[in-house]
Amino acid sequence: MTARNWPLLKLQRWLVSYVIGVVGCYLAAVAIGVAVTSYRTHDIELFGVLLVFGVVTIELTRREGEATEYTKDIHGIWHIPVAILLPPVYSMLAPILKTVLAQWRVTPKPLHRRAFTAASQGLTYGVCSAIFHDVASRLPTPATEVVRHWLYWASLAVGCAVLQATLNSALVAIAVKGTDPAVSLRNRQFARDPLYNDLAEIAAGTLLAAVIAATGTWVLAVLALPLVTLLQRSLRHAQLSDAARLDAKTGLLNAVTWQREARAELIRAAHNAAPVSLAILDIDHFKQVNDAYGHLTGDNVLITLSGVFRRQLRVYDILGRFGGEEFTILFPRTDVDDAVRIAERLRSTIADMTFASCGYQNMSEQVSITVSMGLSTASSASAHTDLDELIIAADAALYRAKALGRNQVCTLSGGQPGE
Repeated sequence: MTARNWPLLKLQRWLVSYVIGVVGCYLAAVAIGVAVTSYRTHDIELFGVLLVFGVVTIELTRREGEATEYTKDIHGIWHIPVAILLPPVYSMLAPILKTVLAQWRVTPKPLHRRAFTAASQGLTYGVCSAIFHDVASRLPTPATEVVRHWLYWASLAVGCAVLQATLNSALVAIAVKGTDPAVSLRNRQFARDPLYNDLAEIAAGTLLAAVIAATGTWVLAVLALPLVTLLQRSLRHAQLSDAARLDAKTGLLNAVTWQREARAELIRAAHNAAPVSLAILDIDHFKQVNDAYGHLTGDNVLITLSGVFRRQLRVYDILGRFGGEEFTILFPRTDVDDAVRIAERLRSTIADMTFASCGYQNMSEQVSITVSMGLSTASSASAHTDLDELIIAADAALYRAKALGRNQVCTLSGGQPGE
Protein backbone atom coordinates (compact mmCIF):
# COMPACT_ATOMS: atom_id res chain seq x y z
CA MET A 1 0.00 0.00 0.00
CA THR A 2 1.45 3.35 -1.05
CA ALA A 3 1.37 6.37 1.24
CA ARG A 4 -1.29 7.92 -1.00
CA ASN A 5 -3.68 5.10 -0.12
CA TRP A 6 -3.25 5.31 3.66
CA PRO A 7 -6.68 5.84 5.25
CA LEU A 8 -5.28 8.66 7.38
CA LEU A 9 -4.19 10.67 4.34
CA LYS A 10 -7.67 10.46 2.84
CA LEU A 11 -8.95 12.72 5.61
CA GLN A 12 -9.08 16.48 5.40
CA ARG A 13 -5.70 18.11 5.95
CA TRP A 14 -6.66 19.81 9.20
CA LEU A 15 -7.95 16.50 10.55
CA VAL A 16 -4.73 14.71 9.58
CA SER A 17 -2.78 17.40 11.46
CA TYR A 18 -5.13 17.09 14.43
CA VAL A 19 -4.75 13.31 14.68
CA ILE A 20 -0.97 13.47 14.32
CA GLY A 21 -0.81 16.32 16.85
CA VAL A 22 -2.78 14.43 19.51
CA VAL A 23 -0.74 11.26 19.01
CA GLY A 24 2.49 13.27 19.06
CA CYS A 25 1.55 15.03 22.31
CA TYR A 26 0.69 11.68 23.82
CA LEU A 27 4.03 10.11 22.89
CA ALA A 28 5.88 13.13 24.26
CA ALA A 29 3.90 12.97 27.53
CA VAL A 30 4.62 9.24 27.88
CA ALA A 31 8.33 9.83 27.30
CA ILE A 32 8.42 12.54 29.98
CA GLY A 33 6.39 10.41 32.39
CA VAL A 34 8.69 7.42 31.94
CA ALA A 35 11.74 9.60 32.59
CA VAL A 36 10.51 11.32 35.78
CA THR A 37 8.66 8.46 37.50
CA SER A 38 10.14 6.54 40.42
CA TYR A 39 9.11 2.91 40.05
CA ARG A 40 8.05 0.78 43.01
CA THR A 41 7.38 -2.94 43.08
CA HIS A 42 3.93 -2.40 44.62
CA ASP A 43 2.93 0.01 41.85
CA ILE A 44 4.12 -2.31 39.09
CA GLU A 45 2.28 -5.25 40.67
CA LEU A 46 -1.01 -3.33 40.99
CA PHE A 47 -0.66 -2.00 37.44
CA GLY A 48 -0.09 -5.52 36.12
CA VAL A 49 -3.07 -6.94 38.00
CA LEU A 50 -5.47 -4.27 36.73
CA LEU A 51 -4.17 -4.74 33.19
CA VAL A 52 -4.76 -8.49 33.48
CA PHE A 53 -8.33 -7.86 34.65
CA GLY A 54 -8.84 -5.61 31.63
CA VAL A 55 -7.48 -8.30 29.30
CA VAL A 56 -9.77 -10.93 30.85
CA THR A 57 -12.76 -8.62 30.37
CA ILE A 58 -11.90 -8.14 26.69
CA GLU A 59 -11.41 -11.86 26.14
CA LEU A 60 -14.69 -12.77 27.85
CA THR A 61 -16.70 -10.26 25.80
CA ARG A 62 -14.85 -10.15 22.47
CA ARG A 63 -17.36 -12.43 20.71
CA GLU A 64 -19.91 -9.62 20.99
CA GLY A 65 -17.59 -7.50 18.83
CA GLU A 66 -17.91 -3.76 18.44
CA ALA A 67 -21.33 -2.73 17.25
CA THR A 68 -20.50 0.57 15.60
CA GLU A 69 -17.59 2.56 14.29
CA TYR A 70 -17.48 4.63 17.47
CA THR A 71 -18.16 2.20 20.27
CA LYS A 72 -18.35 2.90 23.98
CA ASP A 73 -17.13 0.42 26.55
CA ILE A 74 -16.69 0.20 30.32
CA HIS A 75 -12.94 -0.56 30.49
CA GLY A 76 -12.56 2.72 32.37
CA ILE A 77 -13.58 0.75 35.46
CA TRP A 78 -10.04 -0.68 35.39
CA HIS A 79 -8.35 2.52 34.19
CA ILE A 80 -9.78 4.82 36.87
CA PRO A 81 -8.03 2.98 39.75
CA VAL A 82 -4.78 3.15 37.77
CA ALA A 83 -5.15 6.93 37.41
CA ILE A 84 -6.09 7.44 41.06
CA LEU A 85 -3.75 5.02 42.83
CA LEU A 86 -0.62 5.11 40.66
CA PRO A 87 1.67 7.79 39.20
CA PRO A 88 0.32 9.40 35.97
CA VAL A 89 2.63 7.50 33.62
CA TYR A 90 0.80 4.24 34.36
CA SER A 91 -2.57 5.70 33.37
CA MET A 92 -1.02 6.99 30.14
CA LEU A 93 0.32 3.54 29.30
CA ALA A 94 -2.82 1.58 30.24
CA PRO A 95 -4.90 2.32 27.07
CA ILE A 96 -2.18 0.90 24.81
CA LEU A 97 -2.77 -2.73 25.76
CA LYS A 98 -6.54 -2.39 25.52
CA THR A 99 -6.25 -0.80 22.08
CA VAL A 100 -3.85 -3.47 20.78
CA LEU A 101 -6.12 -6.26 22.03
CA ALA A 102 -9.22 -4.63 20.55
CA GLN A 103 -7.46 -4.40 17.18
CA TRP A 104 -6.08 -7.94 17.31
CA ARG A 105 -8.78 -9.88 19.11
CA VAL A 106 -12.03 -7.96 18.58
CA THR A 107 -12.45 -5.85 15.42
CA PRO A 108 -9.65 -4.59 13.14
CA LYS A 109 -10.00 -0.90 12.35
CA PRO A 110 -7.78 1.69 10.62
CA LEU A 111 -4.62 2.01 12.69
CA HIS A 112 -4.81 5.80 12.91
CA ARG A 113 -8.19 5.50 14.65
CA ARG A 114 -6.87 3.00 17.15
CA ALA A 115 -3.78 5.15 17.78
CA PHE A 116 -5.90 8.27 18.24
CA THR A 117 -8.19 6.45 20.69
CA ALA A 118 -5.25 5.31 22.80
CA ALA A 119 -3.66 8.76 22.65
CA SER A 120 -6.79 10.67 23.64
CA GLN A 121 -7.50 8.32 26.54
CA GLY A 122 -3.87 8.25 27.66
CA LEU A 123 -3.53 12.04 27.61
CA THR A 124 -6.75 12.69 29.48
CA TYR A 125 -6.13 9.99 32.08
CA GLY A 126 -2.62 11.34 32.59
CA VAL A 127 -3.84 14.90 33.12
CA CYS A 128 -6.51 13.87 35.59
CA SER A 129 -4.12 11.54 37.43
CA ALA A 130 -1.68 14.41 37.90
CA ILE A 131 -4.47 16.65 39.20
CA PHE A 132 -5.70 13.98 41.61
CA HIS A 133 -2.28 13.32 43.12
CA ASP A 134 -1.54 17.02 43.49
CA VAL A 135 -4.80 17.77 45.31
CA ALA A 136 -4.98 14.51 47.28
CA SER A 137 -1.69 15.29 49.00
CA ARG A 138 -3.45 18.16 50.80
CA LEU A 139 -6.45 16.19 52.07
CA PRO A 140 -6.93 15.35 55.76
CA THR A 141 -5.20 12.09 56.67
CA PRO A 142 -7.38 9.07 57.55
CA ALA A 143 -5.51 8.73 60.83
CA THR A 144 -6.95 12.03 62.10
CA GLU A 145 -10.26 12.50 60.24
CA VAL A 146 -11.41 9.26 58.69
CA VAL A 147 -14.86 10.32 57.47
CA ARG A 148 -13.74 13.65 56.06
CA HIS A 149 -10.73 12.06 54.38
CA TRP A 150 -12.75 9.45 52.48
CA LEU A 151 -15.54 11.89 51.66
CA TYR A 152 -13.09 14.37 50.17
CA TRP A 153 -11.06 11.60 48.57
CA ALA A 154 -14.11 10.07 46.82
CA SER A 155 -15.37 13.49 45.71
CA LEU A 156 -11.97 14.33 44.25
CA ALA A 157 -11.77 10.94 42.50
CA VAL A 158 -15.23 11.33 40.97
CA GLY A 159 -14.44 14.88 39.89
CA CYS A 160 -11.23 13.80 38.17
CA ALA A 161 -13.00 10.88 36.47
CA VAL A 162 -15.73 13.21 35.20
CA LEU A 163 -13.09 15.63 33.94
CA GLN A 164 -11.32 12.80 32.12
CA ALA A 165 -14.54 11.65 30.46
CA THR A 166 -15.34 15.23 29.42
CA LEU A 167 -11.89 15.95 27.99
CA ASN A 168 -11.77 12.63 26.15
CA SER A 169 -15.26 13.17 24.70
CA ALA A 170 -14.21 16.61 23.47
CA LEU A 171 -11.08 15.28 21.75
CA VAL A 172 -13.01 12.42 20.14
CA ALA A 173 -15.92 14.67 19.12
CA ILE A 174 -13.63 16.86 17.03
CA ALA A 175 -12.29 13.81 15.19
CA VAL A 176 -15.73 12.26 14.74
CA LYS A 177 -17.30 15.42 13.32
CA GLY A 178 -14.31 15.96 11.07
CA THR A 179 -14.61 12.44 9.71
CA ASP A 180 -18.41 12.41 9.44
CA PRO A 181 -20.17 15.80 9.77
CA ALA A 182 -23.56 14.07 9.71
CA VAL A 183 -22.93 12.25 12.99
CA SER A 184 -25.23 13.42 15.79
CA LEU A 185 -23.00 14.01 18.82
CA ARG A 186 -26.08 14.63 20.92
CA ASN A 187 -27.32 11.10 20.30
CA ARG A 188 -23.84 9.59 20.57
CA GLN A 189 -22.56 11.40 23.66
CA PHE A 190 -25.40 13.14 25.46
CA ALA A 191 -28.37 10.82 25.12
CA ARG A 192 -29.61 9.02 28.21
CA ASP A 193 -27.92 5.66 27.57
CA PRO A 194 -24.39 7.00 26.84
CA LEU A 195 -24.55 9.30 29.87
CA TYR A 196 -25.77 6.49 32.09
CA ASN A 197 -22.97 4.28 30.79
CA ASP A 198 -20.39 6.96 31.70
CA LEU A 199 -21.93 7.43 35.14
CA ALA A 200 -21.88 3.68 35.85
CA GLU A 201 -18.27 3.44 34.69
CA ILE A 202 -17.16 6.34 36.89
CA ALA A 203 -19.07 5.08 39.93
CA ALA A 204 -17.76 1.51 39.61
CA GLY A 205 -14.20 2.64 38.89
CA THR A 206 -14.14 5.01 41.86
CA LEU A 207 -15.62 2.38 44.17
CA LEU A 208 -13.00 -0.15 43.04
CA ALA A 209 -10.21 2.38 43.63
CA ALA A 210 -11.57 3.14 47.11
CA VAL A 211 -11.67 -0.55 48.03
CA ILE A 212 -8.08 -1.06 46.90
CA ALA A 213 -6.90 2.12 48.68
CA ALA A 214 -8.71 1.31 51.94
CA THR A 215 -7.61 -2.33 52.13
CA GLY A 216 -4.12 -1.86 50.74
CA THR A 217 -4.51 -4.93 48.52
CA TRP A 218 -5.93 -5.72 45.10
CA VAL A 219 -7.33 -9.12 46.15
CA LEU A 220 -10.90 -7.88 46.66
CA ALA A 221 -10.81 -6.42 43.13
CA VAL A 222 -11.30 -9.99 41.89
CA LEU A 223 -14.92 -9.67 43.00
CA ALA A 224 -15.41 -6.86 40.49
CA LEU A 225 -14.36 -8.98 37.50
CA PRO A 226 -17.66 -10.85 36.88
CA LEU A 227 -19.63 -7.63 37.44
CA VAL A 228 -17.54 -5.68 34.92
CA THR A 229 -17.81 -8.52 32.41
CA LEU A 230 -21.59 -8.62 32.83
CA LEU A 231 -21.83 -4.85 32.36
CA GLN A 232 -19.71 -5.06 29.22
CA ARG A 233 -21.85 -7.85 27.77
CA SER A 234 -25.03 -5.91 28.51
CA LEU A 235 -23.61 -2.78 26.90
CA ARG A 236 -22.48 -4.65 23.78
CA HIS A 237 -25.86 -6.39 23.47
CA ALA A 238 -27.65 -3.04 23.65
CA GLN A 239 -25.31 -1.54 21.05
CA LEU A 240 -25.70 -4.49 18.70
CA SER A 241 -29.49 -4.41 19.06
CA ASP A 242 -29.49 -0.71 18.25
CA ALA A 243 -27.14 -1.20 15.29
CA ALA A 244 -29.45 -3.89 13.87
CA ARG A 245 -32.18 -1.25 13.57
CA LEU A 246 -30.07 1.20 11.59
CA ASP A 247 -28.69 1.53 8.10
CA ALA A 248 -24.93 1.17 8.49
CA LYS A 249 -24.02 3.92 6.04
CA THR A 250 -26.39 6.73 7.03
CA GLY A 251 -27.39 5.87 10.59
CA LEU A 252 -31.06 6.18 9.63
CA LEU A 253 -33.62 3.45 10.24
CA ASN A 254 -33.21 0.56 7.85
CA ALA A 255 -36.13 -0.48 5.66
CA VAL A 256 -37.39 -3.25 7.94
CA THR A 257 -37.28 -1.12 11.09
CA TRP A 258 -38.81 1.88 9.34
CA GLN A 259 -41.78 -0.17 8.16
CA ARG A 260 -42.29 -1.60 11.64
CA GLU A 261 -42.24 1.84 13.27
CA ALA A 262 -44.36 3.35 10.50
CA ARG A 263 -47.04 0.69 10.98
CA ALA A 264 -47.04 1.35 14.72
CA GLU A 265 -47.53 5.05 14.02
CA LEU A 266 -50.43 4.30 11.69
CA ILE A 267 -52.12 2.40 14.51
CA ARG A 268 -51.70 5.42 16.81
CA ALA A 269 -53.01 7.73 14.08
CA ALA A 270 -56.06 5.51 13.59
CA HIS A 271 -56.78 5.63 17.32
CA ASN A 272 -56.69 9.45 17.22
CA ALA A 273 -58.27 9.78 13.75
CA ALA A 274 -55.28 11.95 12.77
CA PRO A 275 -53.95 12.56 9.26
CA VAL A 276 -50.72 10.88 8.15
CA SER A 277 -48.51 11.66 5.17
CA LEU A 278 -45.75 9.60 3.62
CA ALA A 279 -42.92 10.74 1.36
CA ILE A 280 -40.50 8.82 -0.82
CA LEU A 281 -37.41 10.86 -1.72
CA ASP A 282 -35.07 9.87 -4.53
CA ILE A 283 -31.76 11.49 -5.50
CA ASP A 284 -31.92 12.54 -9.14
CA HIS A 285 -29.34 10.89 -11.44
CA PHE A 286 -27.42 9.48 -8.50
CA LYS A 287 -25.70 6.90 -10.70
CA GLN A 288 -24.09 9.73 -12.64
CA VAL A 289 -22.60 11.07 -9.40
CA ASN A 290 -21.05 7.68 -8.66
CA ASP A 291 -19.80 7.28 -12.23
CA ALA A 292 -18.32 10.78 -12.49
CA TYR A 293 -16.90 11.26 -8.98
CA GLY A 294 -16.62 7.78 -7.52
CA HIS A 295 -18.52 5.83 -4.90
CA LEU A 296 -16.79 7.61 -2.00
CA THR A 297 -18.38 10.84 -3.20
CA GLY A 298 -21.71 9.07 -3.53
CA ASP A 299 -21.37 7.80 0.03
CA ASN A 300 -20.53 11.32 1.20
CA VAL A 301 -23.70 12.61 -0.45
CA LEU A 302 -25.82 9.96 1.28
CA ILE A 303 -24.24 10.61 4.68
CA THR A 304 -24.49 14.39 4.38
CA LEU A 305 -28.11 14.18 3.27
CA SER A 306 -28.97 12.08 6.31
CA GLY A 307 -27.67 14.93 8.46
CA VAL A 308 -29.79 17.43 6.50
CA PHE A 309 -32.86 15.28 7.06
CA ARG A 310 -32.28 15.16 10.81
CA ARG A 311 -31.90 18.94 11.02
CA GLN A 312 -34.80 19.82 8.73
CA LEU A 313 -37.40 17.33 9.91
CA ARG A 314 -39.29 17.22 13.18
CA VAL A 315 -38.20 14.96 16.01
CA TYR A 316 -41.30 12.78 15.66
CA ASP A 317 -41.07 12.30 11.88
CA ILE A 318 -40.02 8.71 11.05
CA LEU A 319 -37.12 8.70 8.63
CA GLY A 320 -35.46 5.71 6.99
CA ARG A 321 -33.30 4.63 4.10
CA PHE A 322 -35.46 2.52 1.81
CA GLY A 323 -32.60 1.33 -0.36
CA GLY A 324 -29.92 2.74 -2.66
CA GLU A 325 -30.62 6.45 -3.08
CA GLU A 326 -34.24 6.29 -1.86
CA PHE A 327 -35.43 7.51 1.55
CA THR A 328 -38.83 7.28 3.18
CA ILE A 329 -40.41 9.68 5.65
CA LEU A 330 -43.63 9.23 7.59
CA PHE A 331 -45.15 12.51 8.80
CA PRO A 332 -47.47 11.86 11.78
CA ARG A 333 -50.37 14.26 12.38
CA THR A 334 -49.62 15.98 9.06
CA ASP A 335 -52.12 16.76 6.31
CA VAL A 336 -51.24 17.13 2.65
CA ASP A 337 -50.66 20.91 2.78
CA ASP A 338 -48.22 20.70 5.68
CA ALA A 339 -46.48 17.71 4.12
CA VAL A 340 -45.98 19.58 0.84
CA ARG A 341 -44.62 22.60 2.72
CA ILE A 342 -42.09 20.46 4.62
CA ALA A 343 -41.11 18.52 1.50
CA GLU A 344 -40.64 21.68 -0.57
CA ARG A 345 -38.43 23.21 2.10
CA LEU A 346 -36.32 20.07 2.16
CA ARG A 347 -36.10 19.88 -1.64
CA SER A 348 -35.11 23.55 -1.90
CA THR A 349 -32.43 23.21 0.80
CA ILE A 350 -30.82 20.26 -0.98
CA ALA A 351 -30.92 21.98 -4.37
CA ASP A 352 -28.93 24.90 -2.92
CA MET A 353 -26.25 22.69 -1.38
CA THR A 354 -22.89 21.54 -2.71
CA PHE A 355 -21.07 18.38 -1.70
CA ALA A 356 -17.32 17.81 -1.58
CA SER A 357 -15.87 15.32 -4.03
CA CYS A 358 -13.92 12.50 -2.39
CA GLY A 359 -12.35 11.13 -5.57
CA TYR A 360 -8.59 11.55 -5.83
CA GLN A 361 -8.82 13.07 -9.29
CA ASN A 362 -11.67 15.46 -8.42
CA MET A 363 -10.98 16.45 -4.82
CA SER A 364 -11.29 20.17 -5.55
CA GLU A 365 -14.66 19.85 -7.29
CA GLN A 366 -18.03 20.49 -5.73
CA VAL A 367 -20.99 18.27 -6.53
CA SER A 368 -24.56 19.51 -6.78
CA ILE A 369 -27.63 17.30 -6.70
CA THR A 370 -31.39 17.59 -6.71
CA VAL A 371 -34.08 15.30 -5.33
CA SER A 372 -37.55 14.30 -6.41
CA MET A 373 -40.25 13.50 -3.89
CA GLY A 374 -43.55 11.71 -4.03
CA LEU A 375 -46.17 12.27 -1.32
CA SER A 376 -49.26 10.34 -0.34
CA THR A 377 -51.68 11.25 2.42
CA ALA A 378 -54.40 9.57 4.42
CA SER A 379 -56.47 12.58 5.41
CA SER A 380 -57.88 10.78 8.45
CA ALA A 381 -56.14 7.51 9.26
CA SER A 382 -58.42 4.64 10.12
CA ALA A 383 -57.94 1.06 11.15
CA HIS A 384 -58.08 0.20 7.45
CA THR A 385 -55.19 2.52 6.47
CA ASP A 386 -52.54 0.28 4.96
CA LEU A 387 -48.86 1.25 4.87
CA ASP A 388 -48.25 -0.63 1.65
CA GLU A 389 -51.01 1.35 -0.08
CA LEU A 390 -49.46 4.63 1.10
CA ILE A 391 -46.06 3.49 -0.18
CA ILE A 392 -47.50 2.49 -3.55
CA ALA A 393 -49.25 5.86 -3.86
CA ALA A 394 -46.11 7.79 -2.86
CA ASP A 395 -44.06 5.77 -5.32
CA ALA A 396 -46.52 6.63 -8.09
CA ALA A 397 -46.25 10.30 -7.13
CA LEU A 398 -42.46 10.02 -7.22
CA TYR A 399 -42.64 8.51 -10.72
CA ARG A 400 -44.78 11.46 -11.75
CA ALA A 401 -42.26 13.93 -10.33
CA LYS A 402 -39.52 12.29 -12.37
CA ALA A 403 -41.64 12.26 -15.51
CA LEU A 404 -42.31 16.00 -15.12
CA GLY A 405 -38.61 16.84 -15.05
CA ARG A 406 -37.36 15.89 -11.54
CA ASN A 407 -36.35 18.29 -8.74
CA GLN A 408 -39.95 18.69 -7.59
CA VAL A 409 -42.60 17.40 -5.22
CA CYS A 410 -45.74 15.65 -6.44
CA THR A 411 -48.59 14.34 -4.34
CA LEU A 412 -51.23 11.64 -4.30
CA SER A 413 -53.99 12.02 -1.73
CA GLY A 414 -56.10 9.06 -0.72
CA GLY A 415 -54.56 7.04 -3.54
CA GLN A 416 -55.80 9.51 -6.22
CA PRO A 417 -53.56 11.80 -8.24
CA GLY A 418 -53.27 15.33 -6.95
CA GLU A 419 -51.18 18.45 -7.38
